[in-house]
Amino acid sequence: MATYNQVRKGCRKEQRARRPVSPALVGRPCMKGICLKVSTMSPKKPNSAERKIARVKLSTEKVITAYIPGEGHNVQQHSVVLVRGGRSQDCPGVKYHLVRGAMDLGGVPNRITSRSKYGTKKPQKAT
Repeated sequence: MATYNQVRKGCRKEQRARRPVSPALVGRPCMKGICLKVSTMSPKKPNSAERKIARVKLSTEKVITAYIPGEGHNVQQHSVVLVRGGRSQDCPGVKYHLVRGAMDLGGVPNRITSRSKYGTKKPQKAT
């Protein structure tokens, strides 16, 4: 605990502001962008897979790398996509996700659970 004289002389320092997780989207939940390149990358250790990623040019002219969630996708160069925040933990430098089922990016077909995260309609019961 600081004494009164120490406080009076100015020992207290403000905490530094935290860096945003998704710096290109500050103050916005989502943004529109255009795909420049679609590719895959391998995740950090100890995981092993081919993560689908896209280089996207946002409407603010910033170029970012976004993760494409779910199995299979129809994104290609010049596709218009919706970008949301949220990093992919095992892909270095990927701080954004693409929203499935919005604009040119379709939903995940034959998805039963967590459908709202993957832009999939409720399956109709066959009678």
